[in-house]
Amino acid sequence: MPPDPGKEKDRPWPVRRTFYVPYHDLDVLNHLNHAAYFPLMETLRCDYYLPILGAPDPTHLDIIIAEATCRYFAPVPYGAELVGEVAPAAPLGRTSFTLLYRFRRAGTETVTARGRTVVVCYDYAKSEKRAIPADRRKRFERDLVDPSTEGW
Repeated sequence: MPPDPGKEKDRPWPVRRTFYVPYHDLDVLNHLNHAAYFPLMETLRCDYYLPILGAPDPTHLDIIIAEATCRYFAPVPYGAELVGEVAPAAPLGRTSFTLLYRFRRAGTETVTARGRTVVVCYDYAKSEKRAIPADRRKRFERDLVDPSTEGW
């Protein structure tokens, strides 16, 4: 039986942040617009990756996004408190890794959306991908989530 996409799993994820739904992120149906989840995923990605990188500034990022997707399960109204989480997914590649994101209304276990990004370690000076550094790989391995338990 496939996992229930509407229920949060018991295992805690390494990074969690609360977002409030502002008026400008609503669509004509008066709930959080689908596109608004992508900037939230960007923020969560920085919250997770920058401490691992050891740099507080996003201009030091050495990654590039190869793919981003989001699945939507429930509407989120104006002013709602939305809890977002991020974790790396198994398996890790040689030069890339996948981050999973999940969002739920605060105080509930109902997942409103799940996101996924494929992230490539990138050397901007050489304009080429590079292997995941060993220290980061070790951290990712510690935090890995099985995507099949998260509806992917």
